[in-house]
Amino acid sequence: MKLTLNSKIQNPKSEIRTPKGGTSGLRQRGFTLVEMLLVLVILATLAAIVYPKVMGRSEQARQTAAQTQIANFKTALDAFEVDNGYYPKGKSGLQDLVQQPRDATSWHGPYLDSIPKDPWQNDYIYECPGKHNPSSYDIYSIGSPGANTPIGNWQTQKR
Repeated sequence: MKLTLNSKIQNPKSEIRTPKGGTSGLRQRGFTLVEMLLVLVILATLAAIVYPKVMGRSEQARQTAAQTQIANFKTALDAFEVDNGYYPKGKSGLQDLVQQPRDATSWHGPYLDSIPKDPWQNDYIYECPGKHNPSSYDIYSIGSPGANTPIGNWQTQKR
């Protein structure tokens, strides 16, 4: 098809319009109320099935992230102990992994860049000597609000 300057491009919709603004030959159809309600019921059913499964995975992912962070703390604390001959003492001992304590003469840190919060945005709790590990330390997260099971270095969480 060759276009020239004299050829006109016609709007296909202009042929369908009637002088009164309506359309001829075309039937406009919308969704009925029954169809809309059916779609809403289907979406609600899908949400009721998927939502609990997704939320359960979210909590499991947070627990796994806390276990991973505790394992990172253990690695850093063991490196501190190898260099200095002891684990950091007291509840604020995790700061000794970032900043050199006054009494550490063989400190080769920082062992961590910073002290992260747990996945629920709480501080990790460090105790040396530990209640569960009296010869070393306990490090744990209190876990999700409402859960009475802390996630610590003395136990293994069920997956």
